[in-house]
Amino acid sequence: MAATTTPRPRSPSAKGPLAPAERWFKARGWKPFPFQREVWDAYLAGDSGLIHAATGTGKTYAAWMGPVLEWMAEFPKGAPAKPPPPLRILWITPLRALAADTEAALLAPLTELGLPWTLQSRTGDTSAKIRSRQRTRLPTALVTTPESLALLLSRDDARTLFADLRAVIVDEWHELMGTKRGVQTELALARLRSWRPQMRTWGLSATIGNLDDAREALLGATPGRPPGRVVRGLVPKNIVVDALIPPRIERFPWAGHLGTQMLPQVVDAIEEGETAIVFTNTRSQTEIWYQALLEARPDWAGLIALHHGSLDRAKRDWVEDGLRSGKLRCVVATSSLDLGVDFSPVDRVLQIGSPKGVARLLQRAGRSGHRPGAVSRVTCVPTNVLELIEVAAARDGVEAIAVESRLPVERPLDLLAQHVVTVALGGGFLPDELLAEVRTTGAYAGLLDDEWRWVLDFVTRGGDALRAYPEFQRVVVDDETGRYLVRDKGVARRHRMSIGTIVSDASIAVQYLRGARLGTVEESFVARLNPGDRFVFAGKPLEFVRVRDMTAWVRRTTNTKGLIPRWMGARMPLSGELAASLRARLEEASRGEFRGPEMQAIRPILDVQARWSRIPRADELLIERVKTREGHHLFIFPFEGRLVHEGLAALFAYRISRLTPISFTFSMNDYGMELLSPEAAPLDAALKAGLLSAHNLLQDVPASLNATEMARRQFREIARVAGLVFQGFPHAGKSVKQLQASSGLFFDVFTRYDPGNLLVSQAHREVLERQLESSRLGRTLERLAAGNVVITNPKRTPPLAFPLLVDRTRNAVTSESVTDRVQRMKLVLEKYADTGK
Repeated sequence: MAATTTPRPRSPSAKGPLAPAERWFKARGWKPFPFQREVWDAYLAGDSGLIHAATGTGKTYAAWMGPVLEWMAEFPKGAPAKPPPPLRILWITPLRALAADTEAALLAPLTELGLPWTLQSRTGDTSAKIRSRQRTRLPTALVTTPESLALLLSRDDARTLFADLRAVIVDEWHELMGTKRGVQTELALARLRSWRPQMRTWGLSATIGNLDDAREALLGATPGRPPGRVVRGLVPKNIVVDALIPPRIERFPWAGHLGTQMLPQVVDAIEEGETAIVFTNTRSQTEIWYQALLEARPDWAGLIALHHGSLDRAKRDWVEDGLRSGKLRCVVATSSLDLGVDFSPVDRVLQIGSPKGVARLLQRAGRSGHRPGAVSRVTCVPTNVLELIEVAAARDGVEAIAVESRLPVERPLDLLAQHVVTVALGGGFLPDELLAEVRTTGAYAGLLDDEWRWVLDFVTRGGDALRAYPEFQRVVVDDETGRYLVRDKGVARRHRMSIGTIVSDASIAVQYLRGARLGTVEESFVARLNPGDRFVFAGKPLEFVRVRDMTAWVRRTTNTKGLIPRWMGARMPLSGELAASLRARLEEASRGEFRGPEMQAIRPILDVQARWSRIPRADELLIERVKTREGHHLFIFPFEGRLVHEGLAALFAYRISRLTPISFTFSMNDYGMELLSPEAAPLDAALKAGLLSAHNLLQDVPASLNATEMARRQFREIARVAGLVFQGFPHAGKSVKQLQASSGLFFDVFTRYDPGNLLVSQAHREVLERQLESSRLGRTLERLAAGNVVITNPKRTPPLAFPLLVDRTRNAVTSESVTDRVQRMKLVLEKYADTGK
């Protein structure tokens, strides 16, 4: 169990182990919070733990001052100035974009307290000169990413590099936990603890629900080691969540219909303060809103900027510096600015569209009033009027502190294979010793002996299917010592270039024919462009000229009409916590309760919904049967998020079709799904036959989908992480199509000739869990089966079903005609709504 976290009263004193920190805080006009002192005491006592506190309340210095105080206690009169101490502290950050801010924040007390430490970062943005220097000697404190740490562990002198390591601090642990990058961090920490058993580990987290799980995943389970602490920052943080209400409420809204129609209200909100961040959920939205704001306020040119991960590093640095200095009035950004250490607090934070989760909203709200005691306010801008329900539900979640949990990833064998090769490079290993080390992590605590033997066989022989190919025999066993090593320089080079778990579409540089590099876009986007096509990128209208040498060459254009890059990530699903709050809000509305301005605004929509069909209660599954000229529609509303509904739609169609031959066309959104068929589906018989049953789920879901093809695509990521395919050397990378072909070939070979291949099994498991959220899908079915099914037969499409109808229509017609067609559909429905029928 976690140690108690109730802070004890303490007053600053000029003496004692915490005195230097107290004096440094006082010189800055600050006073340490009790939780900060608690962490300092715990660190000096040799403890590890997890710090949980709101953004902007002092987590960074809570973690950092412990190592500083330890040094000052060891050298009260000062240490010799030269040489600087060897590596003592590792600071792991999930984003390399945070490294510069982190360095600046950590450097301040070092300089002002006179510590002879060196402080540097090591990420993908680190210059070749600094990297070269670090090959000889690492700084006293190193800010790095999980990938760069794994690279350090692959050096043959790795153990010597970390011989003086005292502590590892993992920033923004909630961003890593529940991902393969988090598991990669767990494995690296286990390796370091095997060398430095007294090493302390501290994690920092602002928004996570399952704190004990997070602590256990971070600290591992080393025999004889205390479980560690959870220290909660008991600093009150006032969060205000509100929304901009559209001036006109349409009773039949559809996803994205508002677009930039809310632009005047957004401009007014920005003008309320000196600085603002406008957050979006996708990079394409960032580009759209940046252009719209600039067109609405040309006088803001030079005072407004955009920020997302595809922009060039120099451009992002310029934007971040502008935020710190106050030179920029507004920045339009994606999650690339969610996190951060030393940005000046902005006056206004706006969120375009639903945040889809309480944690994400809290994280973004924290950029406003980013200092202790200040009020953090976030204003949501709906892109669909129905998103106002989500805003109201999110406010309930914030008030109830119903923050989403991050479920840990269990036993990803592709990453374990990568780690085994890394350790073999970094001095080698004995199998039993490494197995014991790996099992100290939360992710691999349940690793089976057969799974471990399979991984060893895979890295040494390539497994049963690849044993005839020497290039897959990456690790060899030394006959004299029995140690597993990497001796081939080509294998070593390829492995070091492939370390990591981030697998995405290949990046293509965007550069002027005569001029600067602007950033990168995904290869799949460039593949759709023809010479002369126009698109907006980095806030500039561009004309595509050609692609050559992994670079998309462009020129400026004055014609702003064109394509907008649509990067991945546009479909963030509704979180389970926010979905539960949304269902509760709808239940209130079903009783005639409309709390707050958002619910009052959408009352006309829900009034029509209640009149034509029903507003479902939290324990009800609403199914609407509607007949149109298109056929027979089943609109089903579990309110569980898009990914769950994608799996449910296929599952329901499969189970119904087992009763009678019938074909369906699907559409789904975060609220529900549509099943369209030429003839009426036998719904009543299907419900009696177990349509909502959670039994046989693991058999029915793969059978209802093209699960093999989905697994084949998922295998691309697994193959890359496990080292089966190589993405290529710099400036000569393989295309996504090539990688997919290579990984697809392996998938087919393993499926046919090596049916026991555990990477293929992992691909199927990840499809179920990551793409379809099968665990949540099962819980949803259990909830629906225990509740009440309400079937209505509306004469026409009700408001909640209308967005589902539009989504399917949008896929069937061209983008130029979809708006006109939707408007015609709405006019008919509005006429009936006006008559009260």
